[in-house]
Amino acid sequence: MRIIVTGGSGKLGRTVVSTLREEGHEVVNLDQQGERGTVVRVDLTDYGQVIDAIAGVDDVHGGADAIVHLAAIPAPGLASDAATFRNNMLATFNVLQAAKRLGVTRIVTASSETVLGLPFDVPPPYIPVDEEYPARPESTYSLVKHLEETMAIELVRRDPELSITALRFSNVMDPEDYAAFPSFDADATLRKWNLWGYIDARDGAQAVSRALEVASPGFDRFIVAAADTVMSRPNAELVAEVFPGVEVRGDLGANTTLLSIDKARRLLGYEPRHSWRDHVEADAAAQP
Repeated sequence: MRIIVTGGSGKLGRTVVSTLREEGHEVVNLDQQGERGTVVRVDLTDYGQVIDAIAGVDDVHGGADAIVHLAAIPAPGLASDAATFRNNMLATFNVLQAAKRLGVTRIVTASSETVLGLPFDVPPPYIPVDEEYPARPESTYSLVKHLEETMAIELVRRDPELSITALRFSNVMDPEDYAAFPSFDADATLRKWNLWGYIDARDGAQAVSRALEVASPGFDRFIVAAADTVMSRPNAELVAEVFPGVEVRGDLGANTTLLSIDKARRLLGYEPRHSWRDHVEADAAAQP
């Protein structure tokens, strides 16, 4: 397919672009940054630029079969609330509206684990968390992600051929980030804000690829996380210490992710292949 990736110069975007290209797709990166020749520079808050860039750019491409929308101010606290809302909400509307006008019916968007209620200052309703309880946005960034999912629901209702898949990515990590992970064990509250979760960027890209391949018309949402937590300490110990009294559903496992990826496994065929433990153990083995 010819796939447009917005935000392809970002932390997750770089890996998504390289992965899709390795799979044989033609990929066009729309972003405001990136090296010359690797990106088409577009202000996604300008609808005219967005629809024009998706429709085609001179000798770069002549339209799209699918869109992966990752571009955004990527976390709470990086800009004012008003700036975050305006940028992220308007950019997503522009991309989805342009896709609809141009007849692009296969779309994957980056949602966020934050809609689950992060940073869990109010404990989650149960553990492991999943996609079954209503969104609980606790920041403007998270509110926008919830509204983007709601907008997608209404768009596919109006267009039965449209497929929009929202991937609720956990905290994105690259291999070089893993050296810090062993230090998390000293304080169980340090990473409790997302139930000690993370996602390797390569597995995030895998989830994007699977959604592009298998998603049906309509809307669906999926938590996308690694298969394990960032902690060496066992889950039962962590939950008892930090979230006493919260309902535990099923077997927590020793270090199994507490951001349930069962739905993504079942419906997308997603299966994480990368763990921070493999990298830390390999680094330790390499020491003299």
